[in-house]
Amino acid sequence: LTKDSGLACIKCCLDEGLEPVCYESSNDIGGLWRFKENPESERASIYHSVIINTSKEMMSFSDFPVPAHFPNYMHNSLIVDYFRMYADHFKLTKHIRFNTKVLQVKQRSNFTHSGQWDVEIENKDGKKEKHIFDAVMICIGHHCHPNLPLHDFPGIDTFKGTYFHSRDYKTPEEWRDKTVVVIGIGNSGGDIAVELSRVTKQLYLSTRRGAWILNRVGLDGIPLDLSFNRVVNFLWNVLPFNVMCSLGETQLNHRFNHSLYNLKPKHRLFSQHPTVNDELPNRILSGTVMVKPNICRFHGSSVEFEDGSTVDSVDLVVFATGYKFCFPFLPSHVISVSENKASLYKYVFPPELAHPTLAIIGLVQPLGAIMPISEMQARWATRVFKGCIKLPSQAGMLKDIQCKEEKMAMRYVKSHRHTIQVDYVNYMDEIAELVGVQPKILRLLLSDPRVGLNVMLGPCTPYQYRLKGPGKWAGARQAILTQWNRVAQPMQTRPCDDPTPKRSFKSPLVLSAAAVGLKAVSFFGFVINL
Repeated sequence: LTKDSGLACIKCCLDEGLEPVCYESSNDIGGLWRFKENPESERASIYHSVIINTSKEMMSFSDFPVPAHFPNYMHNSLIVDYFRMYADHFKLTKHIRFNTKVLQVKQRSNFTHSGQWDVEIENKDGKKEKHIFDAVMICIGHHCHPNLPLHDFPGIDTFKGTYFHSRDYKTPEEWRDKTVVVIGIGNSGGDIAVELSRVTKQLYLSTRRGAWILNRVGLDGIPLDLSFNRVVNFLWNVLPFNVMCSLGETQLNHRFNHSLYNLKPKHRLFSQHPTVNDELPNRILSGTVMVKPNICRFHGSSVEFEDGSTVDSVDLVVFATGYKFCFPFLPSHVISVSENKASLYKYVFPPELAHPTLAIIGLVQPLGAIMPISEMQARWATRVFKGCIKLPSQAGMLKDIQCKEEKMAMRYVKSHRHTIQVDYVNYMDEIAELVGVQPKILRLLLSDPRVGLNVMLGPCTPYQYRLKGPGKWAGARQAILTQWNRVAQPMQTRPCDDPTPKRSFKSPLVLSAAAVGLKAVSFFGFVINL
């Protein structure tokens, strides 16, 4: 059952000698990243200009780097091109049944003995079929069902303008010289506000809590997420939470003062999923975006905010209010979703099944890229299906789930978007340890110092999880050693007399242990912004 994580699942099944059959309700691959002018029911939908917030080296599948000439932050069309290359290279498409809708997935009557599933589908001709499978991987994502909380906005039924969820926004042209309100300051809300503000008469950005704004461009112009190495991750894990937040907030306020720009939230930097937007401060500075508090009520074509201010003659309201996830084809006793929460062991396995033959792939909201996480989950799940890896007892899994929920509640502001939050490196390492592919830094430093230094001091790119163990890839070492070349190549588009900074692009970051520690502490507040 697939969206964009489904390709990785097919590949991992083939790697483990399993026979995958993938059901895809649309007529092509691409999932979330495939732009369509008209949104389809129960499918993710994006606007035309979407560019990914994670750089190509961090979002690559672990044994198939994004082509060197592709830009570091890719437009959605290029992401689909990359998926197509991946599918063609590993011959994945032949395992997909397109235009096929899954109607029901339920345990067979002998599930306690067999662990098998009955899957009912509807093919492109409208004919229903039933098939039996030994295991099921669900990869539908969590951007299919828009969260549109109209009950929280009194008077919306009297509003004379147009309103819709951000999934229905496509291009800005029709809103030229109009007055627009965007509700929500997540990544979609920020992007849509910036884009619309270039053509509208005035754009108002309404936010309940404010937000800390990160940018894609990091130190020396390097993609920000490439600065987050294992030294920084170590400090992330050992320094007190408030210290980390203070360091990061100080650096963000050096870029622009969040209080001055009316954006500073009451919560700390790492208590909410970050908003990544390079242009929002410029739009606020130019007055084309005005930041407002939460909406109090609608009346006619006017919008009243909680600070008592009113904007009249509003033409459009965009609800960038996130998504809800659900599994309508699964019985509620298999997976129950309540308030956007599902009880899953390490966000993958339902803990109460007699056999671990159902896996949910990609149901996480990472501080980083989703594609490598989905791939790692799939590598784990397929080996569990084969019996190579055993899950803990039901009690052990439930305890792990409860522990993660408690940590999340302590750290994050209460919101439906924070129920599946994970930290990229920590979560990847956690699953990689179970699979047997987590890189051992000390061993690497002794056996292959050049790679070891790149793994320790360079970005935590996915290739390092292919250096050893099940699924080992012979090209992983070279992919790691050439990752900075792939970062540089798409920007080297004209002759330049100035030499390219070798530290950034050509050679690994080779520093002594003491220097690494001092340097990491000095710029830690900046690089942890991922």
